[in-house]
Amino acid sequence: MNEWIAVGVFAVVAASIPAVMVSTSRLLRPSVPEKGKETVYESGEVPTGGTRLNFNIQYYMVALLFVVFDIETVLIFPWTVVYQDAVGAAGLGSALAPMLVFIAVLVVGLGWAWRTGVIRWVSSANTEFNT
Repeated sequence: MNEWIAVGVFAVVAASIPAVMVSTSRLLRPSVPEKGKETVYESGEVPTGGTRLNFNIQYYMVALLFVVFDIETVLIFPWTVVYQDAVGAAGLGSALAPMLVFIAVLVVGLGWAWRTGVIRWVSSANTEFNT
């Protein structure tokens, strides 16, 4: 029997359990629509202003770079654990080349982010702190 069948069955079960739970709760919950449920809740305060706020794109870019380099760490750590066995089984070039290509792609991405100013934090006009 193919071991991927078990992985497929596990994936189907993992996807169907939340779907069944959400649909069951939708069928069983009471539905009492009222105007108060649709209002915005801001810690007991009366909401003021609009809901659309402009965020600096810098926050998004920092988060994106963090995710990229966090995934790099997650992929490099297991590679370092099996590196010695991989060199013994496949040879130095076959074990080292894919990781060097991976790190080179990340270095090129970091260079691009640095050159385009993505990782340079935006300075405000008022740089003095009020004490």
